[in-house]
Amino acid sequence: MPSRLSPLAKFGANPGALRAYTYVPQGLPEQAPLVVVLHGCIQTAAAYDHGAGWSQLADRHGFALLYPEQQRANNANLCFNWFVPEDIRRGSGEALSIAQMAGTMIEAHGLDRRRVFITGLSAGGAMTSAMLATYPELFAGGAIVAGLPFGCATSIPEAFDRMRGHGLPAERDLEAMVRSASSHHGPWPTLSLWHGAADQTVAYANMDAIVAQWRGLHGLQRVSPEKNAIGLHSQRVWRDDAGVPKIEAFSVEGMGHGTPLGSADDIGASGAFMLEARISSTRHIARFWQLTETGSELSLTTNGEKLKSEATPERVGDKPAAPFSQLRASATGVGKVIEDALRAAGLMR
Repeated sequence: MPSRLSPLAKFGANPGALRAYTYVPQGLPEQAPLVVVLHGCIQTAAAYDHGAGWSQLADRHGFALLYPEQQRANNANLCFNWFVPEDIRRGSGEALSIAQMAGTMIEAHGLDRRRVFITGLSAGGAMTSAMLATYPELFAGGAIVAGLPFGCATSIPEAFDRMRGHGLPAERDLEAMVRSASSHHGPWPTLSLWHGAADQTVAYANMDAIVAQWRGLHGLQRVSPEKNAIGLHSQRVWRDDAGVPKIEAFSVEGMGHGTPLGSADDIGASGAFMLEARISSTRHIARFWQLTETGSELSLTTNGEKLKSEATPERVGDKPAAPFSQLRASATGVGKVIEDALRAAGLMR
């Protein structure tokens, strides 16, 4: 599939040695929003855009896209280095490179500095956590898909422990990590969180840890979440005193490690780590950020039609999609790929 993205050649000193790609719809007006999208391990910017469908949505609703991309010279598995202290520190490494890219896009296209958002999957989700912590004044909101909290790991062994849900810091320590990452005192970016309930690559406990990390920053320590059932999936929402949603967390029933897609939607395409789940995370996130029209953001029917059994696979286009049991199995492969590469390099046992 040909890429819809264009390279961004010059965007500052680029201390993280990342590549950058963009998508700017024709006729984009000034003061349009910007969405920064971070791919997962063993993915490219173009592949993630094809799977998630962000550029298709940008065409319809008028916002610009920035896709940072990892290079193998930095990480053999194309993971953003969310566990390397120098790469997740304000003014340093990959974090600074991404901030420089965003600043260049804003200036070049006259974009709205008040409507800059960031999202990512897996290692891209963990780097999204890092960007929200180190440059909170840059972003109005973030969406973390199967990611991890900021600052929870500072080495490869710790990274794998946290991915398995082991040794996650306490809520007070998690919040302190964000507060110490910059001199920012608020307002803080809103959060949309997504995690497969059957994720065996990044443990589900990480989504709860991200909630814990940001709840105090938004003053929601004593706020009980609103709970919604959406088909077989569940959503928790934390609102401020004015009723504005500040954090939402989706548990995607039966799904493994990947970005949730909906076959009834007309954006994106299922594939490796782009998983049919009967709910479009891309479309919902865009609506959560008020980038698109209001209304139902889900691929479920209005009466909450439940997922079919594993014996009757869903259809994606003209081809049957894998049933949920196969999605779980296929989605766990990224962890093994990364671990095997690290062992071969002598970086872990």
